Amino acid sequence: RAASVARQALNKGIKAKAGFTITPGSEQIRATIARDGLDKPLKDIGGVVLANACGPCIGQWNRQDMPKGQANTIVTSYNRNFTGRNDANPETHAFVTSPELVTALTIAGRLDFNPMTDSLTAADGSKFKLEPPTSDELPSRGFDAGEETYQAPPKDQRPSVEVDPSSKRLQLLTPFDKWNGGDLDEMFVLIKVQGKCTTDHISAAGPWLKFRGHLDNISNNMLIGAVNSENGEKNSVRNHMTGEYGGVPDTARHYKAQGKNWVAIGDDNYGEGSSREHAALEPRHLGARAIIVKSFARIHETNLKKQGLLALTFQEPSDYDRICPDDLISIRGLKDMAPGKPLQCVVRHSNGQEETLQLNHTFNDLQINWFRAGSALNFMKSKQ
Repeated sequence: RAASVARQALNKGIKAKAGFTITPGSEQIRATIARDGLDKPLKDIGGVVLANACGPCIGQWNRQDMPKGQANTIVTSYNRNFTGRNDANPETHAFVTSPELVTALTIAGRLDFNPMTDSLTAADGSKFKLEPPTSDELPSRGFDAGEETYQAPPKDQRPSVEVDPSSKRLQLLTPFDKWNGGDLDEMFVLIKVQGKCTTDHISAAGPWLKFRGHLDNISNNMLIGAVNSENGEKNSVRNHMTGEYGGVPDTARHYKAQGKNWVAIGDDNYGEGSSREHAALEPRHLGARAIIVKSFARIHETNLKKQGLLALTFQEPSDYDRICPDDLISIRGLKDMAPGKPLQCVVRHSNGQEETLQLNHTFNDLQINWFRAGSALNFMKSKQ
């Protein structure tokens, strides 16, 4: 349908008046649109085909036409438009619409262009309106698998992976520690998150993605976008060992270095948005043992389980309000943890008083084994 709009413009001798990028979501999509000739009209009106990847949708866009900090508007057909998502510029206003409408607006060069009522000017000066785009619902010849890029390892030897220890972008993973067999006692509250907390708040995309292969470096963005309920600020939490305020990752690193476990407290639909694994890997890497919230986004909840973290919800959502940032949190009942069986949360307040809350979970038997082994990968390795 987008190619149909582009062909109409080409037939009238005009091209796009604004920057126009096309991002194939996979090698299969790139190969299919190339085979069927759909990429040519898009390129002929001035479009630039980017790599087969998430691209601007996840912030992998080396945008050159707009200085960071300058207010501007883009229109995309990506399914994410969080603040700063596409180009790491918080002043970019991103509006989401269909690919064909993105194409029409790009050709017109105006945000107020209505292709159903407004006219465009052809190369010869005449006026014309775009016809409703047409297309097949699915490729008539099916999808083209594209180029095969997989390289199988040698059959006669076990390959080794070597990474430069000084690399800032790649780092070999080390297994997370196993559950020690006991309850988790008197853990600090690293942060009590106030309000919406997506995976972008937990692990920002954009320029941080160059560290995707280096867990320690990308962990420097952990929860820096979340609002601390104690002071209403982002990336500012009180260190309960020093009394000083600092960044969330820095404080977590200090706790970890001192052998002190911590938990994070969250609101409703914690972890909504992208399914990125780093939003679960980073808390685990920096010493978290549990994430306790009113409710989870489903995929993030499972990702936390895979990394050996306790993903728990308040049995009474109002118990969120009973947690203070300076409380000590103990989780009891882990030895007898079973599907559908609540765990107990003993909250010790700074005045010495204690109260016990009930925490629900959705762990099945396999996922409980993940927790006990320290992660899903640990458990899988133990079965080899």
